This record gives sequence, C-alpha cells and structure tokens, in this order.
Amino acid sequence: MASTSPLLRHISATTIKPPSHPRTRLHLGQWDFSMLTAQYIQKGLLFRKPRHLTIADLIDGLKTSLSVVLLHFYPLAGRFLSEPALDEQGNPTGLFVSVDCACQGAEFVHAVNEGVTVANVLALNGDVPSYVKAFLPLDGAINYDAVEVPLLAVQVTELDDGVFLGCCFNHIVGDDTSYWQFFNAWAEIARSGEGEEAKLARPPVHDRWFVNGSVQPPIKLPFVRLEEFIEQFKPPIYRERIFHLTADSITRLKAHANKESGLASMISSFQSVGQEMPGRFNLIWNMGESSLRPAQVPVLGLNSLSSIE
Repeated sequence: MASTSPLLRHISATTIKPPSHPRTRLHLGQWDFSMLTAQYIQKGLLFRKPRHLTIADLIDGLKTSLSVVLLHFYPLAGRFLSEPALDEQGNPTGLFVSVDCACQGAEFVHAVNEGVTVANVLALNGDVPSYVKAFLPLDGAINYDAVEVPLLAVQVTELDDGVFLGCCFNHIVGDDTSYWQFFNAWAEIARSGEGEEAKLARPPVHDRWFVNGSVQPPIKLPFVRLEEFIEQFKPPIYRERIFHLTADSITRLKAHANKESGLASMISSFQSVGQEMPGRFNLIWNMGESSLRPAQVPVLGLNSLSSIE
C-alpha cells in the first residue's frame, strides 16, 4: 500500500472518569453476544485549528466536557466483566458477560502528527495512507477486549494547521446512531459550559433489549474457555481505498434505489450508498454536506443506547 508516514508523537494519555455515579451492572442481550468479536466503531472529525483557543485550552475543555457527558453515558466509562458460571460442585459450566459500570473511565490521548495538514487529509484519494489509522487509539480492538481496555477511547491529534478528533466506541454498548447521539451530547455540553449541572436535550436510555418470552438476564454463554468463542480479528492483505461522494450524487443514488425497490418503506441514504460499495467499507462523512443515519428499531426509541441498528 503506497503511503507516507509522518511522525506521530503521543504527548499524553489520561483516564477520564465521570463524577461519582452509583455502581450498576448492565446485562447483555442475545443480539449483544453476536457482536463480541466485532471491531469497535471508529470515526473521526476534522477541524481547522481554532483561532480563539490555544491547544492547551482546547484539550482541557474537551477533557472537562467528556467527564460530564460520561455522567449521562455512564456505561461508556465502564468495562466488561466476565464471570464463570458454576454448578453445585463449583465446576465451571459457562460464562456471564456484563457491563460493569464502576466509573473505571474512558481513555483520552493527545498526539501530534507533524507534516500533515488539513488539505492533506481532505485531498486523500486512492489508497489510504498508513498514518490515518494512527488517528484512532484502539484500531484493531474487538469488543470483548473491553474486559481490559476502555469501552470508549478518544484521541485528539494536532496537525500542522488542524485537529483530528478520533473516537473508538465499543459496538456492543451502542451502534452508529448511539455513537452520534453520544458525540452530539458531548458537543452540547462543551458548548454550554455548565459543567455537572448541564441537562441534555435528549438524555440517553440505557435499557437493554431482550426478545419477548425468551430467557431472562443474565444470559449464560455455554463456553468455559475464551478460545471457544473469541477469535481475534486477523485482517487479510488488502488495499484500502478512499472514495469521495458528493451530496448530489448520494441524493441521486437514493432516488434510484427507492425507484427500483418498489418498497413501501424508504431506503435511507446510508443503505443506498452501502449497496453500491462491494465488500466491507467504512464511510467518512462530511457533516457539513448531509447526514447519514441508519434506521432505528421503533420499539427502542431514538434515545436508546444499544447495539441494534
């Protein structure tokens, strides 16, 4: 893969914890277990360097507001807890996996990538440069790794004339819609400057979803050893490419897909683009042009923090 590798330097790594919150436990549902070996959601936003703030002030403000938003999204400050299920003789018969919400904290990394500008990132075309993955702190992690690593990790990378805010978000705790709900809430709190007293316009709902009439939580996994059900992702050798899609081209794709489908329900922009992309892909979206949001499961509601897309 052709790429350049500018110098990336890690300045600091900090554990950000929310204000005091009672310790709770969230049991995982059937759908959650299917995601144990899936990778974290990885997304990022690119900004010009602010003129009215120093980088030090920006970092301090992001850390403070992240701590406050984690009070509302407290599962993201937790860890997975894996416990053996024992029979009457004390022999292991399976595993219980849950989210231990004990305010263990999220990871916040400050890095500097010298030699990269905003224009370099915006002009990316063809093969993805290797340095792009360095913008994301938990690249390659799978969801079950959260028994040891944070459920949420954020990295602020200084460029020569900009800032890249990368975020890795455990895909069992939430899906893409949950991710953007968290990100918007973080921005809302950062803008308000109200600290712990800040109220969210759309507070999250942390209830997990279980199939009606099915087994009730906690659900026991019928495995004793990790290797029976956990497989670390080993990516094949392939090329990663970047494609630029304008708002107009996506609108035309969506109109074409809906015309051909004949379905009563509307095919979303996200689905329209996805069906045109062969194989596995990730979308890096310019939020200033449009909005891609996957459809919600109506019974869960728009504020639900869950992994069902």
